[in-house]
Parts: sequence; structure tokens; C-alpha cells
Amino acid sequence: MRKIAVVTGGVSGIGKAICQELIARHIFVIIADIQDHEGRVLEAELNKDIANVKFVHLNVTDYKNVTSVIHDVFEEFHRIDYLFNNAGIAMYGEMGEMTIEDWKEIMAINLWGVIYGTQIGYPLMKKQGFGHIVNTSSAAGLGPSPFSTAYATTKHAVIGLTTSLHYEAEEFGIKVSTLCPTFVDTPIFDNAKAIHMDKSIITKQLKQQKMISPQRIAKMAIEGVHQNKPIICPMPMRKTLDVVFTIFPFLHKALMRMVCKVSRNARLT
Repeated sequence: MRKIAVVTGGVSGIGKAICQELIARHIFVIIADIQDHEGRVLEAELNKDIANVKFVHLNVTDYKNVTSVIHDVFEEFHRIDYLFNNAGIAMYGEMGEMTIEDWKEIMAINLWGVIYGTQIGYPLMKKQGFGHIVNTSSAAGLGPSPFSTAYATTKHAVIGLTTSLHYEAEEFGIKVSTLCPTFVDTPIFDNAKAIHMDKSIITKQLKQQKMISPQRIAKMAIEGVHQNKPIICPMPMRKTLDVVFTIFPFLHKALMRMVCKVSRNARLT
């Protein structure tokens, strides 16, 4: 019987690449996204030769919508093998210039979207006795990220949720992992919300970093899932973070101060 995966935010970026990688491994994918037109186009593209995917509208901030989508998938296919809670946004700005509405916006998508998906999918996987939940965090969730404080907050929380549930879920045959991408060449940078900052300067700085393709991070994600890793992160970055933060704290401080300086140069007057 063909395995079934649900991927939120599956129309673009890492989500789209994960969908394509899953299809290559003969897994049927439910592409769940708020972008209806783009989703229908992708559905037609990926179903060109054989039925590989089904697109469904999903707003991850709407608990009833998330409940309906996941339960409908379970009722139709009688199983959910993989649930990728991947949808997310980026946001730049000094915390002192953010509003509570800014916080609510990013928390609703990046954190509550993951909580909703996990909270709804987990009992169904307990019922069937198997399944793997994969929550997308970020390397920003593994350490400080000045001028992306709200974004980092959500990603730290996702790591805490996922790594804790990783062990809690073992008894029920369920696996849980968090994906922590680094600099991936996706639209998230262009679509990010910048608060009193010149986003073009920030984007230019970010894209000077060595970018990983969405396809490469998707392959890493699926390989990490098969190995049941609690945290899936490009190893060079993970090792670098461990070394800088733990062994050379003075380098860590210098790096964070440099990030602050560069970011303040992007502030709008």
C-alpha cells in the first residue's frame, strides 16, 4: 500500500522540494497550502504522468481548517505516514519597534501552525500505531538571531516541542523530528516582513552566504527522517554552532555584535 504524506506550505521553497522528494520515493503527497492558484498549477504539474499528489487549501492559523484537512486525509486514505508541518514566514526588526500584532502574526503561523498540526495528527498516528511528524524549525532555533528575535523565538519553541515529543511518542510507535535549515535559496527572504528596515539590504547580505538548494535540504530531510534523527540540520553548520557557542564563546559574542551592527545599517530612518 502506498504511503501518504501531508506537507503544509508545500507549494514553494522547502515544502515544494520535500513534496518532489517524497514523490520520487513513491509516496503520495497531500500538498496543503494557502496559495490556491499556485497549488492547483503544481498539482497538475506533478500529476502529469501518474497521480502523485492532491492539493488542498490550508490556512495553518485556522485550527478548524487544520482539523478538517488532516481528518479528511485520514478518512480518505485510512493512514498518514508522514506529517510535515512546514509552513512558515520570516520577520526582521528590532524587538523595540515590533508591535503585539507583529508577534501574533508570526506566532500564529510559525508556532501555532506547528502546534495545531502536531496536536491533531498525533492522536491519529497513535490510533494507527505508526507515523512520523516532521516540524520545520531553523538553525535560528539553535542559537541567538539578533534582529530576527520573533522568528528565532518561534523556531526555538518548535525545537523544544519536537525534541520533547520525540521521546514521549516512542512508546506509541511514532517518530518525531525537527528540520533546521540554514541558508536555503527560497522565497522566504523575499517574502519576509521587515519592520522599519530596508529589506533589500538584509536580503543582499543573506544571499552572500553560501546557499543550499531546496532540493538538497529536502534530501537531507528525508534521509534524516529515515534515520529518525530528533534534529535534522546540515552537519557543518551544526558543528560550527556547537564549537562557536561552547568552546569559543568570545567568537560567538563577536559574531552576534557584528550581526547587530550590520542589521542596524539596514534600519530605515
